[in-house]
Amino acid sequence: MKLAALRTMSALALSFALQGCGSAAPASADGLRRVVGTDLIGARSGTPADQRKIDRTVVGICAAAVWTKGECAGRGEGR
Repeated sequence: MKLAALRTMSALALSFALQGCGSAAPASADGLRRVVGTDLIGARSGTPADQRKIDRTVVGICAAAVWTKGECAGRGEGR
């Protein structure tokens, strides 16, 4: 489950990064960094510290309303 969450976060970050590859001018990655954060860097979901990093990332994604309330239910730092 933890590995699946990490893969989901990575796929989401990649899709946000590629979203700017259209006809619009290049945008800054600062907005994505503010939403997703940098906690996932180096996280492998094998330790409680890694799980906290994943949870902090999920909290940011949920706070930005990228995911639905149902997708965010039961996730986050209060787990």
